[in-house]
Amino acid sequence: MAEPLKNLLHPGVVMEIADRLSRCAPGFDRDRFVASAGGGLESLELMQRSLKIRDALIEGLPLDFPAAVSILDAALPNGNAPGLTGWALLPASQFVAVRGLGNFELSLSFLRRLTPHFTGEFAIRPFIQQEQDRALKTIRRWVEDDDHHVRRLASEGTRPRLPWAMRLPRLILDPRPILPILTALLDDPEEYVRRSVANSLNDIAKDHPDLVADFVAAHMAGASPERLKLLRHASRTLLKQGHRGALANFGFEPPLGVAAHLALATPTVRFGNDLVLGLTMRNADGSRQRVMIDYAVHHRKANGDTSPKVFKWTTVTLDPGSTIEFRKHHPMRPITTRRYYGGAHRVVILVNGQPAAQADFELVMA
Repeated sequence: MAEPLKNLLHPGVVMEIADRLSRCAPGFDRDRFVASAGGGLESLELMQRSLKIRDALIEGLPLDFPAAVSILDAALPNGNAPGLTGWALLPASQFVAVRGLGNFELSLSFLRRLTPHFTGEFAIRPFIQQEQDRALKTIRRWVEDDDHHVRRLASEGTRPRLPWAMRLPRLILDPRPILPILTALLDDPEEYVRRSVANSLNDIAKDHPDLVADFVAAHMAGASPERLKLLRHASRTLLKQGHRGALANFGFEPPLGVAAHLALATPTVRFGNDLVLGLTMRNADGSRQRVMIDYAVHHRKANGDTSPKVFKWTTVTLDPGSTIEFRKHHPMRPITTRRYYGGAHRVVILVNGQPAAQADFELVMA
């Protein structure tokens, strides 16, 4: 079994922070910090642990914010000199997000220096929330930074619906202020950055589908394979939803004369085994057609209703009069993001986003 995520912040990390801050600030009360940050840590989840350590930093660092940031800055790695890295810096970034709102430029400057050692994407969001225009003016400059972690911070930190983070309601309502940031990073040399851009656009698509479809269309011409991959990933939610503009961007039109037949090799599935799908596709039209095949599993919920989850299958070109058969194994096994319930389920085949065939199956729990 995988190690629980919460164990990334453990008493050893508290000791590491205490030792480093003691070296940087001789007056830092190491023992008090360890007692405050480490007491009862094991009973808490990841973010609760981080906030507990953050609160101990608030207690232990100087009330004067520039002096406190100076100590944290000195605790970062510098050249070949070691310093705090990784999850030890999550509480430090949260400290700045709380204590630094009155020291705007100093705080953002420190978070830029911190982010090569651990992302500051969560910590910059209160600054965007407080003074969006001012924050974005600074963040736009980061797209030209030599460090790819900082460039990614510009896109990831401004995502309207960043997971685990506070949402940015103004950008959810109107995401246009961050489009120049995303445009500047479309051809970033690092996939790590480009994937963040795609995720941000996918966030925006949930509230502004036409805006993202139009954005993708405007940046398709002359696009490199890397940019095309980014734009396709940015459109993934729209493609699953069958958005006409998004489908057209990638050469998918409403299917004509395409018939689909779905047969389940496993009409009854015991939990832990695979649902086995057999799909036959026939093109009765007189033209070649490029089709994207997805499938939605309608999972049963505790109240007996069902909720669909769309999964990718394949993309093929159907010649006139041709028939193609496919087979797919879909695991019905424990995962951390879903709880399964026994009973009737349904699977629906989607062709270019449109329902084309369906079949029911019974899930039997062990």
